[in-house]
Amino acid sequence: MDENIQYISIDKKVSLENELKELKEKRIPDIAKRIDEAKQMGDLSENAEYHQAREDMSWAQSHVNEISYILDNAVVIAGVTGSKIIQVGVTFTVKINGVEKQFTIVGPQEANPQQGKISNESPLGQAFISHKEGDKVEVKVPAGLQIYKIVEIK
Repeated sequence: MDENIQYISIDKKVSLENELKELKEKRIPDIAKRIDEAKQMGDLSENAEYHQAREDMSWAQSHVNEISYILDNAVVIAGVTGSKIIQVGVTFTVKINGVEKQFTIVGPQEANPQQGKISNESPLGQAFISHKEGDKVEVKVPAGLQIYKIVEIK
């Protein structure tokens, strides 16, 4: 698997594009203005406004680079249906200790275990990938070895 690939949903892609636009068109110009105003106050060595604005600019530019990297390497996934095996974008049901749980394999940007969205890069997500209905999947977790039975792939 290519480690540069960033699996994201179309909603996450749109959200990141909007955030990138906001940073480039509003936040960075606002921070640049703050830096310029602070410079006009004179002595920069003791100017807290200047130093804070520089830190904010550094964060904003770093965040632009991070979002750009994700978008440049993004593979947009939609909910995959009809698959016989578990892969990114697939929702499936497992049974563990008599309890059924539903999971969806997503990219790390959207992982939210409380909502049943597990990252393809997590140990749990990696354990399920390429398995099919009826398979038993063993996952070593801090609490010990857990055995999940794949009940249904949607």
